[in-house]
Parts: sequence; structure tokens; C-alpha cells
Amino acid sequence: MTAPLLLCPSALPLKILHVVGARPNFMKVAPVMAALAQYADVKQTLVHTGQHYDVNMSDVFFQQLGIPAPDVNLEVGSSSHAQQTAQVMSRFEPVVLERKPDLVLVYGDVNSTVAAALVCAKLGVRVGHVEAGLRSFDRTMPEEINRLVTDQLADILFTPSEDGNANLAREGIPSEKVYLVGNVMIDTLVRLLPIALEGWRAGKFQVQDLEVEPGQYALVTLHRPSNVDDPAMLAGIMEALADISQRIPIIFPVHPRTRQRLAALNLQLSTSSLQLIDPISYLDFLALQRHAALVITDSGGIQEETTYLGVPCLTVRENTERPVTVTLGTNQLVGRDMARLRQAAARILAGEVRPHQIPPLWDGKASERIAELIAAGC
Repeated sequence: MTAPLLLCPSALPLKILHVVGARPNFMKVAPVMAALAQYADVKQTLVHTGQHYDVNMSDVFFQQLGIPAPDVNLEVGSSSHAQQTAQVMSRFEPVVLERKPDLVLVYGDVNSTVAAALVCAKLGVRVGHVEAGLRSFDRTMPEEINRLVTDQLADILFTPSEDGNANLAREGIPSEKVYLVGNVMIDTLVRLLPIALEGWRAGKFQVQDLEVEPGQYALVTLHRPSNVDDPAMLAGIMEALADISQRIPIIFPVHPRTRQRLAALNLQLSTSSLQLIDPISYLDFLALQRHAALVITDSGGIQEETTYLGVPCLTVRENTERPVTVTLGTNQLVGRDMARLRQAAARILAGEVRPHQIPPLWDGKASERIAELIAAGC
């Protein structure tokens, strides 16, 4: 449950340092920074670790989301999990020592998240984890390790849904540290969806070049190692997409990691019905999601966004750290079975769409609740 604000002593003024490293973080930090900016006695610093460095995966997102230029860029770049985590830690520690924040906010489950939490824990600096408590119960996923470690180290844990609270209670996290606030990614979606849709109508965005009609295409994203690093699995997915594209055109903005793997396979599957395009901006992608007949993904955030938008989603994973998108939302897990993917897509395209609802507190105000709690001293 959300703790009552009246129990929190005043803690202003505050120096807050936000840490972001990858594209999903950008959608989460934007509304929180905007909400905290309403408090005159809160001073904010933004640190970008540089975990994503491609322009379409970083700079454009900052511009469209209205995020200020980072105060610090650690310029870590891409490397192995161990190297990336270690580099963030070694470069982030001097920033903390120099800036002396009262609270460091980390977001989601990327390597930058756990690296910053480790540094702060060792320096005795308080850490707040935005999007705490999510669990896939699959420790082969690097993100799951990041979630588990970050939540054990965090002093304040902001959860997006009730399953997060239950997971943290089971792991022994004291309830007074945990606040159910809702989903900050939905805050960004709610704010920018009208802009994305107006851009679609006015022909301002890259998506117009695709010549697609609302409701007459499927949208695909893939990036998880379990799907793109296994040549046989990736080939099987692409063959399934080629089959599905015989029934409905497919648009596939290809993550750089996935592009490399596809090039190595030398598959000749791109046709007028299966369009492989470069990564696109957040607003373009949001407009594409809203108008899609179906989304196929392995992304956690897209499971959430499609649930809010009411768009059927098929997730090419055996599990999800966001079960509320399955129990209440539009998401279905099809695992790594391409026959299941074909069958589920066929059912959706035949009109078999199950009832769904938006989870509680996914109302566009999660960041306001976080800011109020922080400003009140929790």
C-alpha cells in the first residue's frame, strides 16, 4: 500500500541525483524530473551513463521527452555486463563524492541501475528505486539479477503494481520502505500520446514514409539475448514473422544488436510485407503502437504500453516481470514456440481479442506521487 504522506517529516531542501543509462530509463526519468521541478527547494542533477550511445537511442529521446541535457555523461558505451557495470561504478563514484546528493534515484533494471545503487550503498548515500519489485523469477536474465540486487540495497522502493509489493515483502524488504505509486512510463505515454497522434495525422514523423493504415499492420521489436543471440531461435522467429506477414504487413524497427545478428545469418526475409527499418523515435514508435492491430515483442516496457493502449501484445518470452499485463492487460506469453506465436497471431487477426483493463494507478500521475513522497521526506 502507499504509505500516508503525513507520516513523513519534512526534508527540504534536497539535492537529488538521477541516473539513467538506457532508452527505457529516459521514459521513466522525464516525468519524475518534471514533477520534482515543481518544488523550489529540490535541486536536481541528471547523470547519463552513456550505456546507450546511438543518436536514435539517446539524443532524440532526450529531445522528444523534454529531458534537460545531462549534467554529467559518463560515456561508458557498450561492452560486456561485467565491464559495463564496473565502468559505471568507477566513473560514477567521483560524481557522487563531488555532488554530495541527499538521494540518488535509479530507474528500471539496466546495468547502470545496479551499478549506481552499489556505489551509493558503499558510500552511505540514500537510494530510491523507481520501478521496484518486478520479478520474472528467471535468474538467467541479467535484468533479474539487477532487480534483485538493487531492491536489496535501496532505501526507498517505488512500485508500479501490487505484485511488486508482494515480491518485496516475500524477500524481507520492510514495508515502511515500499510505496505503491503506479507506473511512471505510463505518465510519459499519457503526456505524449496526443502529440504523437497529432504528428501522425499531420505527417510530421518518420512513420508517414511507411504508408501504413491504422489497424492494418503488426509492429515488432526484438532485442533480448535469448532471442537474438541464438542463431536458430532468431531464424525461427524471422520465419514465423514472414509467415504472419502473409496475412498482415509487419513493421520491424530493428535494434542495432538485432541488426548485427540478422546480418550474420544472411537471411533474405525483408519484403514489402515485412519491413525492417532503422530504430525510430519515441513519438514515432508510440504512434505506431497506438494504431497497430498487433504488437510482437520481447520488451517489458512495451508490454506495459500496449496494455494501457488496449493493443493486443504477444511476448516472445517464457516469463514476464510484469504479470499484471497478462492478468489484467492485453499481453500473452507465447514463449519460444513459434507455432504458438503463429497461432496466437492468427486468433487475434481473426478478431479473438480478450477483455482487458488498465491496472490500478496507471493513471499518468505516478511521478507526482513520487515527488510528493520525496519532498515530504520519505
